[in-house]
Amino acid sequence: MKTCTGTDNNQHKGISRQDVYTRVTDRIVADLEKGVRTWMKPWNAEHAAGQIIRPLRHSGVPYSGINILMLWSAAQAAGFAAPIWMTFKQALELKAHVRKGEKGSLVIYANSITRKETDEATGDETERDIHFMKGYTVFNVEQIEGLPVHYYAKPEPRFTSVQRIEHAESFFRNLQADIRHGGIQAYYAQEPDYIRMPPFETFRDAPSYYATLAHESTHWTKHPSRLARDFGRKKWGDEGYAEEELVAELSSAFLCADLELALTPRQDHASYLAHWLTVLKADKRAIFRAAAHAQRAADFIHSFQPRIFTDAA
Repeated sequence: MKTCTGTDNNQHKGISRQDVYTRVTDRIVADLEKGVRTWMKPWNAEHAAGQIIRPLRHSGVPYSGINILMLWSAAQAAGFAAPIWMTFKQALELKAHVRKGEKGSLVIYANSITRKETDEATGDETERDIHFMKGYTVFNVEQIEGLPVHYYAKPEPRFTSVQRIEHAESFFRNLQADIRHGGIQAYYAQEPDYIRMPPFETFRDAPSYYATLAHESTHWTKHPSRLARDFGRKKWGDEGYAEEELVAELSSAFLCADLELALTPRQDHASYLAHWLTVLKADKRAIFRAAAHAQRAADFIHSFQPRIFTDAA
């Protein structure tokens, strides 16, 4: 990644799709090889007074999918506490400037266009979707001077610690999923279609309970009557199983950020690190697929919520 001199407004412009896959995957792999799950602590309590949120565009709109992981990782690597990011041009429009020598971070924009094609032999017209992806550069507000003061302000949490728990309780109750309490294991049983959770009081703290419930609720979304997500799982612990667990981990992180809940690693998932490393090293698109599925799962869960929750996401 080359150094921005203050005049290079997009150091990632023109980056190829394959290079995007490689750069992003290599960063996540490097984190995992250190035993760090990029999605586990993407916040800084000093800046946000305990507020845990997704990375934000300069407009205040949250990033989604793979861009969340990319910017969480970039923030952790550089030590940024602020959650807000913007392009070089957006900073200029606000009469601010990126400090000389600052390095930007890669985010991606993916979409598709529909193109009509005519068969030369028959004259029939068909439509074909063409998918594209482009990379562009953003800077954290801590790299930018002269912005309006509210970009540097420490945002106030939307909820007190007690309200966060009430907020989370309502959030998961709105799913109307069959959640059964008892035993010592947390899991989702697909054929009978229920979530099993250990009793609330057996968890270390309330956020741990709701983080686990977010994880199992993500598994609940894979049911054929909901998102019908299937990675070809044949048995416990195989690659399909590990890929579904990665989706659930990512979606849980997204949901906990929306609910302002701390997320800590589940020790029973430590064994998946080697599986994830194997999958990611073999397929540079795997983390993109997992993040996309995680975002769809989080969006599906949010779709059950009243406006207060959907606005928060």
